[in-house]
Amino acid sequence: MPAKRTRQRRRVPAALLAPAVVGLAFLILPLAGLLARAPWTELPARLAEPAMLDALRLSLVTATLATALSLLFGVPIAWLLARGDFPGRSLLRALVTVPLVLPPVVGGVALLLVFGRSGLIGSWLHERFDVTIPFSTTAVVLAMTFVSMPFLIVAVEGALRGADVRFEEAAATLGAGRWTVFTRVTLPMIAPGVLAGAVLCWARALGEFGATITFAGNFPGRTQTMPLAVYLALQSDLEAAIVLSLILLAVSVAVLASLRERWTTVA
Repeated sequence: MPAKRTRQRRRVPAALLAPAVVGLAFLILPLAGLLARAPWTELPARLAEPAMLDALRLSLVTATLATALSLLFGVPIAWLLARGDFPGRSLLRALVTVPLVLPPVVGGVALLLVFGRSGLIGSWLHERFDVTIPFSTTAVVLAMTFVSMPFLIVAVEGALRGADVRFEEAAATLGAGRWTVFTRVTLPMIAPGVLAGAVLCWARALGEFGATITFAGNFPGRTQTMPLAVYLALQSDLEAAIVLSLILLAVSVAVLASLRERWTTVA
């Protein structure tokens, strides 16, 4: 009887099965169509094209730099949100996570208003140091960092909230300073969360489009990342767009496969 009841509980209601199948088809068929239309025989030659290699190289470099910046600034922010006790913490958390739901194009406009020639910081940089950020590789990194850092912050904050503070308290009672406790005790405990956040951050940065094209433009070899190259190729060379899309798809699948256990542990 218990086994029978278990089998009955596992049956999917017909009312849920039909929409589930339709939803799965909606999510999977576009990916299957991409694989079916891929020019597999021409793939090596396509990947060796200079424009494609430049876009791939620029995407990998800028996404890595954006992830490094996110780690540098995002981990301290996550610590403040998880362990800090100060007025306005809820508001700060809301502001930090706004880029998760903000349209990327709006983020690009906001970055222009801050770092553009007449922006809050950009005007000072231009007048004082003759530095112009928009439509440069630096702008690509900043745009990627803006949209991807919240992923790292959310992951690290969750890991900090789930960490056992008794180990940190024990280290402090033994005479360890705050920095020593953080680097020798806290960071090793939350390392899976930091890793998961960093990988998610890197993947999000690699796929960034809206803020990049708005704030950095689409200049081959300087600001043209993989998503921008897909957009440009789609207008004139469908096969090139498919090849670029396959690369981004492969990266996304690899990221999800590597995070399957760590992400569920963090969550």
